[in-house]
Amino acid sequence: LKVAAGDTVRKGDVLAVLESPDLSDELKRETSSYEQLKAEVARQHILARKQKLLAKREADTAEIERLSAQRTLERYESVAQVGVIAKIDYQKAKDALNSAEIRARHASQAASLEGDDVQLALQTKTNELERQRLSQANAQRRVDELTVRAPVDGFIGTLNVQNRMVVAANAPLMTLVDLSKLEVELEVPESYMTDIGLGLNAEITLPSGKATGKLSALSPEVVKNQVLARVRFDGEQPKGLRQSQRVTARLLIEERPNVVMLPRGPFVENDGGRFAYRVEDGIAVRTPVQLGATSISAVEILSGLKPGDKVVISGTDTFKNAQRVSINR
Repeated sequence: LKVAAGDTVRKGDVLAVLESPDLSDELKRETSSYEQLKAEVARQHILARKQKLLAKREADTAEIERLSAQRTLERYESVAQVGVIAKIDYQKAKDALNSAEIRARHASQAASLEGDDVQLALQTKTNELERQRLSQANAQRRVDELTVRAPVDGFIGTLNVQNRMVVAANAPLMTLVDLSKLEVELEVPESYMTDIGLGLNAEITLPSGKATGKLSALSPEVVKNQVLARVRFDGEQPKGLRQSQRVTARLLIEERPNVVMLPRGPFVENDGGRFAYRVEDGIAVRTPVQLGATSISAVEILSGLKPGDKVVISGTDTFKNAQRVSINR
């Protein structure tokens, strides 16, 4: 291990180095095979040039013989007109030229075929070398992966292994917290699920101030009447945040400015939220009200109350629906 829990790391920093004799041996074998094939390809290049040279030499020799036979025939033709040579000698020279032309033509074709043959053998060997190069590169990649590097900037959360510890394949080694991608985790009452959805605006209260975000994920599971939700910060993430830090957030289901509202209390559930006890001169008067939008902490009053009214928001169950109740302070 190259780091400890709590260390800050940068992208690319070495976090741990694993040892795998099997992968190291495989890399050595693949590298040895690659070097051997590379040498064979080099020898094949030399052999190809040599074979081409030999074939060209034979073709050139045949061409020289053809030219010599042609010159001999031309000399015989010049003296044959005056009857200096026998007809049989002239015919022999002519046959020799024909034979030389055939040999030259065959030698040229053989040289071309030999060139194609050695080129094919060279290409086959080159393909084998390329396949081995890919195998060697794959083995090298697997060995390189034994050096674990940080994929992002962040800090080390927890270590799951110790130095010189034997670990199974795909076993987690440590937790790396990406500080640039932190999200706020919320528990939302199940009753609000019909009112919220992805992309809903949120307001997060931090020690350093307030920030805004949007609802980015909702769990499909309900646990103890709560649904887990995640909020992602808008724009640049606030500075100084830590993993598992506690913050306060609220989802803005609906924004209504300039409304009459009360802190939410048990009175909302009593009588279906149709009545509230308004306090006048120490007397709580049961008053019909109409509720509007509600949130976790507040409720909108559409009618029945006005700004400045004092209202009993808790403990009204002891009033037993009385029209007037004296309040003793």
